[in-house]
Amino acid sequence: MPVHSELYHQISNELKEKNVTLVAVSKTKSVAEILELYNLGQKDFGENYVQELAEKYHQLPKDIHWHFIGHLQSNKVKLIAPFVHLIHSVDSEKLLKEINKEAKKNERIIDCLLQVHIAKEETKFGLDENELEQIIQALNLANNTNEEKSFKNISIKGLMGMASFTDDEKIVRHEFHSMKFLFDKFSSALSFQPSAFSILSMGMSADYKIAIEEGSNMVRIGSLLFGERNYTKS
Repeated sequence: MPVHSELYHQISNELKEKNVTLVAVSKTKSVAEILELYNLGQKDFGENYVQELAEKYHQLPKDIHWHFIGHLQSNKVKLIAPFVHLIHSVDSEKLLKEINKEAKKNERIIDCLLQVHIAKEETKFGLDENELEQIIQALNLANNTNEEKSFKNISIKGLMGMASFTDDEKIVRHEFHSMKFLFDKFSSALSFQPSAFSILSMGMSADYKIAIEEGSNMVRIGSLLFGERNYTKS
């Protein structure tokens, strides 16, 4: 299926004007489809599955910025650590430790976002406000008091969240608003990082405009650009 090139340019130009980064969600999409969008100028792509991301990385141009946006298991971090641009879905200190370990092996600093649970659905992963505060305190403690256990090979760039899957705009807007509140509250909370959070990743094909109105500066859009996903291929 060809990508929606006219719609891509429209969305891309709209987001550039607002200084919002577009991550094209390419899970289940073929190398040819990704290349088509890449040739239109898109450089940031998001994948949900480690194996699929690793395979595509080896087949596609190396100036692509690969974003991992799905639930990440600790034992699979090593497969993407050599090249991943940004991990959106960090939801535990255990996972951060593994990312830090694998980043050190690859002599890299890996950028990460802490995933916050703002939706009503129980199926979505992420931290609540208390857990977010606890993980930030744990990071500060480790980096300020224990050189051996410090997280020198990760950089926490901000937060990521997903709103409820609903047609009720009030619910979606409230959830994004809550996310922006947490982003502002914890933006400068990491004492070992000289810079504050710079990325608030929220908003997808159905709700990205609301997300931007509520403060998002990175959106993850798939079906609007590629059409509906074909899960029979995976």
